[in-house]
Parts: sequence; structure tokens; C-alpha cells
Amino acid sequence: MSEQALNKPPKSLVRKVGRAIADFDMIRDGDRILLGVSGGKDSLSLLSILRHLRSYAPVNFELGVVTVDPEVEGFDPSPLTGYYDQLGIPWHYRRQPIMEEAKTRIDGDSFCAYCSRMKRGIMYSTCREHGYNVLALAQHLDDLAESFLMSAFHQGQLHTMKAHYLIDAGDLRVIRPLVYARESQTAAYAATAGFPVIPDSCPACFQAPTQRAYMKTLLAREADAHPQLFANLLSAMRPLMTGRREQL
Repeated sequence: MSEQALNKPPKSLVRKVGRAIADFDMIRDGDRILLGVSGGKDSLSLLSILRHLRSYAPVNFELGVVTVDPEVEGFDPSPLTGYYDQLGIPWHYRRQPIMEEAKTRIDGDSFCAYCSRMKRGIMYSTCREHGYNVLALAQHLDDLAESFLMSAFHQGQLHTMKAHYLIDAGDLRVIRPLVYARESQTAAYAATAGFPVIPDSCPACFQAPTQRAYMKTLLAREADAHPQLFANLLSAMRPLMTGRREQL
């Protein structure tokens, strides 16, 4: 691993994460935070940012990571464990044949939705088993905007991902510190820092274009013509980003 991977994150990205944490009261003194790391650019960027913030934050918090391996052919996040060791951070590695299970268990749902729900359950159980009270996820502003449009277009409702919420069981909080950050920022940082990004190779995602992929293309096209698009979408979504429940 190059020394670049241990560099400080850019101030612009740290400011956005810090502002989101403050605005939505994401991190509290004594929190034990488990970060879900898939091996993608977003989760690895957030790992670096949270490690950086921990060094000078006004509150004390612990940080660990969990990687869920869905046992999809061609996708192997196991090399990340060596990276976690190098960083000196506690890690948990969970394996479950989610794709194989989906073949017999999906009922009127997409594979992506099923996989997301299963991974979330695995991360919840890992939090409980090891005493973490907060689960951190790495979805960014682009993800929230895509979810917002999908909800409006296909369900006739206004929903998006929550920035911070308490799960129904009442024992865990879920936070998304990247909600103010653009995907282009995490991509640039990951490339510059030389993070050990694990390419996403899920065949279920490649076999047919998803609604989310369509929305991503639509937003990219509109953002080129309207530079304030994502700022405007954030203003529209802000009232939807808090609350107790999140529709999955």
C-alpha cells in the first residue's frame, strides 16, 4: 500500500462531511460506530474521512468496519482485511451466499433491493454482536437524488434516504455522513489517494440496466445544463432526510 492512501482527505470533502454530521447530530460522545465498507470508492473515502475526523473531533467515538461478502462470482473483497490491519482499525468480515439465496427467496422484488436488505440485516447483527450503537453507510448526495427521483417517478411519493435515523428496533442509529458530498468528489479522492478499490462485478446489475442507472444518467445530463441542480435537489430533499423510519 502506498503512503498516498494514508494522506489527509481534501478540506472541501471534510467540510461537507463535518457539516452533515453537525446538521443531523450524527456522532455523539461515546458512540461506537461500525462503518459498512464494500470496497468501493465511497466507503473507502468515508473510512479515511472518519479516521481523520476522529483525531480532532470535539467528541470521542470509536470506529470499526464491516465488510459483507455476498459471494458473487468475480467479486472478492477479502484483500481489504490486510488494508484494515495496516490502518490499525478493528474489522469484521461476513460472508453469505446472497445471490444464491435470492434465486429462491425473491418475491416481487429486484435482486438489488433484496441484496441491500440482506446486507443491512447482516450489518445490524454485527453491530449488536460487537457492541456498536451506530451503523455508518457511505451513500452520497447523488444516491439521495437518484432515490428521490425514483420514488417520485415510479411510486408517486416523495422519499429519499435518511441522513440519520433510529431503526424500528430502537437499538441502533444509522448515519450517512456523505449526504452533502457529490460522487465526483469521492471518486477524485479515491483515485488520488490510491485506495485499494474493489471493482463491483455483480452480474445481476450488468444483465439489465436498473432504474437507478437510468436516473444517474438523467441527473448527469441535467447537471451539465443546470449547475445548481444538486444544490436545488438538496434543498427539496432536506425535509425528507430526517425521521425515525426509512423505506427500503
